[in-house]
Amino acid sequence: MRVVPADDAHWPDVDTVLGHRGDSAQCWCQWFKLSRSQYTETSAAARKARLREQVASAPAPGVLAYLGDEPVGWCAVEPRSQYPVLARSRIARAAGGTDDRGRWAVTCFVVRMEFRGRGVARALLRGAVEHARENGARVVDGYPVDPTVRPALSSAEKYHGTVTLFAAAGFAIIARPSPTRAIMRVEFGE
Repeated sequence: MRVVPADDAHWPDVDTVLGHRGDSAQCWCQWFKLSRSQYTETSAAARKARLREQVASAPAPGVLAYLGDEPVGWCAVEPRSQYPVLARSRIARAAGGTDDRGRWAVTCFVVRMEFRGRGVARALLRGAVEHARENGARVVDGYPVDPTVRPALSSAEKYHGTVTLFAAAGFAIIARPSPTRAIMRVEFGE
């Protein structure tokens, strides 16, 4: 499995992973970028066009995972400043601090249904952390759910990732804004 930044050359593969079913085909990773009223007023096609523009800019707003030549997953990761709604959320505020310099955030995972259970999310998270580090991140935050507290979480509710996924990638819990949610962080040395 390989993971690469989702740049303009990879747009058709982003479309393959996000654009055909489920919440991702409606959201296009704009949920944390648009105010609630903007999100509601923006069509799925317009959200897709926004992501297409974002993919064409640097740094890439996420990473793609491939099994062979087949695109199988997506992980959104960007400087936290690119997520204005996230900065105002109760969950993310529990991370503390308002200085977003060098602070990146992993906000969602999408793994195509037929490729789940093969370690795609683990590979995506490793690739997201590396992408952030290569683009100047000092820290990367994640906002995973904890299925040990609420085992009946659906696959759709796990789009933030899970506590065990982030812990396996070296993230540590820095806050617990609710019993089912954690804020986890990995920091890089100077």
